[in-house]
Amino acid sequence: MSTKSNKIGVVQLTILTMVNMMGSGIIMLPTKLAEIGTISIVSWLVTAVGSTALAYAFAQCGMFSRKSGGMGGYAEYSFGKAGNFMANYTYGVSLIIANTAIAISAVGYGSELMGITLSPISIAMWTIFTLWLATVLNFGGARITGNISSFTIWGVIIPVVGLCFIGWYWFDGELYVRSWNPHNVPTFEAIGVSISMTLWAFLGLESACANTDVVENPEKNVPIAVLGGTIGAAVIYIISTNVIAGIVPNLELANSTAPFGLAFAHMFDETTGKIVMGLMVLSCFGSLLGWQFTIAQVFKSSADEGYFPAFFKKVTSKDAPVVGMITITAIQTLLSLMTISPSLNKQFNVLVDLAVVTNIIPYLLSMAALAVLQKAEHVPASKAKLTTIVAFIGSLYSIYALYAAGEQAMTYGAIATFIGWTLYGFVSDRFDIHQKIS
Repeated sequence: MSTKSNKIGVVQLTILTMVNMMGSGIIMLPTKLAEIGTISIVSWLVTAVGSTALAYAFAQCGMFSRKSGGMGGYAEYSFGKAGNFMANYTYGVSLIIANTAIAISAVGYGSELMGITLSPISIAMWTIFTLWLATVLNFGGARITGNISSFTIWGVIIPVVGLCFIGWYWFDGELYVRSWNPHNVPTFEAIGVSISMTLWAFLGLESACANTDVVENPEKNVPIAVLGGTIGAAVIYIISTNVIAGIVPNLELANSTAPFGLAFAHMFDETTGKIVMGLMVLSCFGSLLGWQFTIAQVFKSSADEGYFPAFFKKVTSKDAPVVGMITITAIQTLLSLMTISPSLNKQFNVLVDLAVVTNIIPYLLSMAALAVLQKAEHVPASKAKLTTIVAFIGSLYSIYALYAAGEQAMTYGAIATFIGWTLYGFVSDRFDIHQKIS
């Protein structure tokens, strides 16, 4: 049994939650948001409210669920084994896509750092090389991956948090106002266009409530840390991306593949900008390393449950699911080739929208199952009512984010989901879900 001395407190858990979420999600955001203008601050506020509602509901799921498997376990309360499978499957698909986008971010910053302009084919090739390098380095097992990722994460956190404090010295209010809506897009449309990009920055909030057994007084502290971490990350995201919009001219920012490096070059000099770019390439690669291992683990646990093919279960003597990793990276290689676009930013945008759409499906399944989950685990009615209302707000936001992702992402996301239902049909006979007709 764990003693109080080796359990983590609410402040440590809050910081850990923020660090998990920030990862590499933010490093291309200023460029995407500059395409819309500083009006995107409204999208940030909408997403901050929606993400906070989701974070609170997930904290309650984590506290009360007695089923294993994270979001799949939550979904099972209402939707049975089919819901569990679909939550795991769509979450796995989302992570495969998201990691390809993270690799593209690393390539974007790397090309700026080296002063090279890459053709669309070259971007795809370097993205594929980066993905395979991260996969091969993971063959050594989780411990090496964890150590590298926990070190490299600071390459994003130090420049981004630093910018929130010192960036105001270079902030030009007039430049910020001129960048409000440079293309005169209707307000509602402008807010919608950047919703999926702002939600992208919060993906991972559902993982924050996973380790309740190592937390002091989890029933009280886990919801506080999840909410505090989400709000803290929101504040850092909103301040940093809006400070940049008052330092770098809008057109320059919208065409950049390394926006934070560009901001530091404007604030200090080219050398400082290059150092920040180098830190972010390092951090991005560390994040990619950790997430590549995580995806393989998600697929392995799903294979253990009988949802995914048995080869995902195979591990080496170092406990690394190498066969699964190679299969996943082969899929990402195809994805990199299929999404080749005229520019790095366009390819990044396509992947982010698709990652968000597929990630929202397990969110919706979990939110919808929360009322049944609480009833099954005998949560007091007064507390359950508040959580159900918050989950409903999270669901409304998720549905709006689906709409805002656009037709292309919705079409591809729907096809990916329908493939999931088809695959479930082939494995469903493994589960005792049908009553025999006598």
